[in-house]
Amino acid sequence: MASSIIKHKKAVLLVFLILTVLSAVASSFVSVNYNMVDYLPEEAQSVKGIEIMEEEFTGAVPNTRVMIPDITVPEALEYKEKLAAVEGVTDVLWLDDVMDVKTPLELADKELVETYYKEQNALFSIGVKNGEEVAATDDIYELIGEEGAIAGEASNTASSQKMAGSESMYAALLLVPIIIFILVISTTSWIEPVFFLTAIGVSVLINLGTNVFIGEVSFVTQSVAPILQLAVSLDYAVFLLHSFSDYRKTEEDPAVAMKLAMKKAFPAITASAATTFFGFIALMFMNFEIGSDLGLNLVKGIVLSFISVMVFLPALTLYFYKWMDKTQHKNFVPSFQGIGNKFLKFKIPSLVIIGIIIVPAFLAQSNTSFIYGLGEQPETTRNGSDLIKVQEAFGDMTPIVVLVPRGDVAKEEEMVEDLEQLDYVTGVIAYANSVGTAIPPEYLEESVRNEFYSENYARIVINTNQTTEGDVPFTIVENVEKIATDYYGDEALSLGESVTLYDIKNTVTKDNVVVNALTIVTIALVLLISFRSISIPIVLLITIQSAVWINLSIPYFANASLVFVGYLIISTVQLAATVDYAILLTEAYTHNRKEMPAGKAIRKTLDEKTFSISISAAILSSVGFILWITSSNPIVQSIGLLLGRGALLAFIMVVVFLPALLVVLDKFMKKTTYQANYYEEK
Repeated sequence: MASSIIKHKKAVLLVFLILTVLSAVASSFVSVNYNMVDYLPEEAQSVKGIEIMEEEFTGAVPNTRVMIPDITVPEALEYKEKLAAVEGVTDVLWLDDVMDVKTPLELADKELVETYYKEQNALFSIGVKNGEEVAATDDIYELIGEEGAIAGEASNTASSQKMAGSESMYAALLLVPIIIFILVISTTSWIEPVFFLTAIGVSVLINLGTNVFIGEVSFVTQSVAPILQLAVSLDYAVFLLHSFSDYRKTEEDPAVAMKLAMKKAFPAITASAATTFFGFIALMFMNFEIGSDLGLNLVKGIVLSFISVMVFLPALTLYFYKWMDKTQHKNFVPSFQGIGNKFLKFKIPSLVIIGIIIVPAFLAQSNTSFIYGLGEQPETTRNGSDLIKVQEAFGDMTPIVVLVPRGDVAKEEEMVEDLEQLDYVTGVIAYANSVGTAIPPEYLEESVRNEFYSENYARIVINTNQTTEGDVPFTIVENVEKIATDYYGDEALSLGESVTLYDIKNTVTKDNVVVNALTIVTIALVLLISFRSISIPIVLLITIQSAVWINLSIPYFANASLVFVGYLIISTVQLAATVDYAILLTEAYTHNRKEMPAGKAIRKTLDEKTFSISISAAILSSVGFILWITSSNPIVQSIGLLLGRGALLAFIMVVVFLPALLVVLDKFMKKTTYQANYYEEK
């Protein structure tokens, strides 16, 4: 295969060039989905409710609040009509929907009035169609001016969409120079890093282009997958070209040197790609499909990066190898000789410290408080400052919509009375209490009737004075669903942002167990086959899993909430991406151990491999921290911070804790490894 690639290098370059150009064009036709509901399983309560709502009613669930300050009641009614006329807005609820505003407000229920109108500030609940958030919020901002404010699901989605493109570009502009700098100091040629980035960049573009066959990707995949693919698979290119440089010293013919390099690097690159590949495959088993969407893209990315490094990079290098010769520079890296001896001095302390930390870290990471949605936008953004304005004026308000079979008005009235008695419920908008059961719906105008009834369902809107998620909001959802089920059984459906987040919580909590188990089992099998050992996979997994637990426990000790989607994805990604560090060190150690005692073997291994591992960790950590710094999306921020911190923790564990384990468990590993052939002193 190597001979064929080298022989037809021009054809290989041409094919990859065509594929890259076609993929770059195709990627512009891939849409990005920002709606988290679309990624819930079909059996979820909120998904069923939204489907029925879209079939039966013209209006959407109120998902955003609009506050207009310093206006009178008549002016508020005028604004209500203008808001209703905005394209993409399907519903506008205000005070006049729950009471007759022609009567003096002083005589009405004060709590009810102040839900919608307080100190001359009017607060409207509006429904915005899925997919029209950006245009609708732009038009609303134009209508309400700088003093007005928008807060809620639609404005969060619009803000994320607007920022996504510019943030990805900003991240790339920061990241590429950093990676080039790291690669320049790790090589002896100015042009070599360009070869690395070209090989992986081509695979990233082809991966983005192949998404056209899927049709759309999630906003998490769009933000994270390309940059993560680059960071995780850059090692493959480094392995190959370092091997090529070594053989150039002994072989005159570059083609022969490349052929030998490909043969030598193939097992190492395959093993590295396999662990990452199977780790990412575990994400595809998530029921919450944002994880499976990301998993599919990362799995494709690993395969394409592997092909690019083993096929495209050799052809590219042989075509331009003279550039490498002409751009040689001195080695900028100081000698790491003696570092193994220094690290080994911490053998016992590192085992004791990690032994003390690991149990509290495991318990803490499973008791962290979680956020299941996007969380709050930064205060520096218009969206974040608007939310604060609305909360200061009116507090929190989250609507829940209940759909029940139409027909029994008396039962509907009883259920509404029960719903009104629930804690934290500030008002219920239903036919039974807004119009009255004495008036048949047929006597009303169609526009009024359609607010409450479709052909088959009655719609009830429940306003609560809580945020969208947390213990109290989720308890409210449970209580609302219980009352609805008591009256209508499985025919009752609930929906709204808090219901969606409640369903996401239930889905991803189950996913957590499945995904983590699959990741560990699949990676353990790859390690078992690679090392032909029972003990070595356990040692490596303990090392990296400990780093994962320590990383995920930090928010608990810092008393900070963690975005659960980020937690779930990173618990897989960190393990899959950083286990390579442990493999690289252990492979070198087992090779050296066949020629020398354990202590000497681990010292030699650390002297030779610490720098290589530090380069990989520096690149992955840089990717994570750049994502964290540049993104305004809380999910992407969370993934970035955890990834950046996780790569550094994995590096520390591999060069400090793992060597100690390898030396202490040397005899046990020898007995549990097939044909270990360890050196024995005579």
